[in-house]
Amino acid sequence: MKTHLFNIKYLGIILMAVFITSCTDDLDRFPTNALTNDAQFSTIEGYKQGLVGTYLQLSGSNNFFYRGYWELQELTTDEAVNTWGSHKTTHLDWSSDHAESSEAYTSGLYLITLCNNFIIEASPNTLSARGFSETDKSEIAIYVAEVRFIKAYAYWMLLDLYGNPSFPTEETLLNSEIPKQIKQADLFDFIESELKAIDGELKTPRSNEYGRADNAAVWSLLARLYLNAEVYRGVPHYNDAITYSKKVIDAGYSLESNHAWLMLGDNYQNTNEFIFTFNYDNGNIESWGTTNVYALGASGVPASINGMSASWNLYRVTPSIPALFPSNNPNTDQRAVFWTENDEASRTLDIESLSNSKHGYSIYKYRNVDRAGASLAQNNIYNNLSDIDFPVFRLAEMYLIYAEAVLRGGTGGDMPSALAYINKIRGRAYANNPNSTLGNINSSELTLNFILDEKAREMMWEGYRRTDLIRYNKFTTANYLWAWKGGVKQGAAVNSKYKLFPIPISDILSNPNLTQNPGY
Repeated sequence: MKTHLFNIKYLGIILMAVFITSCTDDLDRFPTNALTNDAQFSTIEGYKQGLVGTYLQLSGSNNFFYRGYWELQELTTDEAVNTWGSHKTTHLDWSSDHAESSEAYTSGLYLITLCNNFIIEASPNTLSARGFSETDKSEIAIYVAEVRFIKAYAYWMLLDLYGNPSFPTEETLLNSEIPKQIKQADLFDFIESELKAIDGELKTPRSNEYGRADNAAVWSLLARLYLNAEVYRGVPHYNDAITYSKKVIDAGYSLESNHAWLMLGDNYQNTNEFIFTFNYDNGNIESWGTTNVYALGASGVPASINGMSASWNLYRVTPSIPALFPSNNPNTDQRAVFWTENDEASRTLDIESLSNSKHGYSIYKYRNVDRAGASLAQNNIYNNLSDIDFPVFRLAEMYLIYAEAVLRGGTGGDMPSALAYINKIRGRAYANNPNSTLGNINSSELTLNFILDEKAREMMWEGYRRTDLIRYNKFTTANYLWAWKGGVKQGAAVNSKYKLFPIPISDILSNPNLTQNPGY
């Protein structure tokens, strides 16, 4: 049975209280109601509520923030196409009024303002004025470090998607100022400095409550940030990517023995591999922005497999993804969980029409069942919600970052270690045993392109693909084509401007400090 680390009822309290005086378009700059804050943050319990509110806002438990981010990461690539909508996201053919990216942007700024408000209310002077004990102050200091991590993570998401977003801070919130715009390189520097500042202020790896960030989460985000530094900052940081991925690797984590266990309804047991998670529970979180989306969205997958109900018939993969595996079933590589069946008509590999949910295989990676295969009891009015926790960071990603950074010339690591880490991933995939040699590759096969393909196999539908393809210069160029890239079935190169999403028109119009990303 899953143990809850946060009392989920806190969510309604904090999210209703904090923005009661704010208008929708200005969540990044208007201060909150002081009386409301004084009431909310009068006790240590109130600060815990505020902390919970930031975690739940990040995870999409109260909105579609992470769901929006996931769709922008996947639907723009070969890993996913969607049945619904105009398909501009899949075609890489959006404009400055792109609704999907605007919603993610607004949700991200909302979360950042929530974090800024918490940090203001937890200042040393404010805590002293409210009469908190030294013990309580020490506990709240840990909360502040976690909120700063969440804020840095949210800013990393905005950096990755938009490059040059609005930059609300504690000062702009306190002074009711219109935020300035921050440029991509400067935002990289800010995120790096924030993460380094709180390194050591969170709890040590694997010692915090499940679902709360610790120092290993900070190192993981730094490793991810540094791997993409040449895209974000124009300067490679592969040495640093090795350093921080290795810090996580050496912190006592290990791969779970069975890859299928990673995305099940009882995956809270995967504490050997999971570094930081979004926690979901069907009896406490009633939202369609959680892992419901990935389990129920997979086209054609029946309730007997996904553990909940009939498919939404929403997502499929392009033919390029099954082509990365030795076969279209998991008999060899157990990560090849492609759904190829359909009760009414044959499901095709090729996608002749994006609007036809039977065109294209989907995957049954996310299943709301336990390790024994039994569906989990539903304790909600919808009778159709997910218990699958989402691993924001897991050890396999750190192995892949280490190996890629070594191959790109980073120092501080070595090829034998990189090969050993990759073969652990493959040993689990081929034999449910990270120490198996069944899926092993040799050193000559360990190339950058192999790492890109292996990451697609290992972390399919986990929200990485767009960022990876950009780093490999394959996202907008003709270097790699997939079905419906550029709006044509065979795929076509597109304008390089699509490596960033536009700053939403609503923010441009309401904030005179902003300029649009190039090309929009």
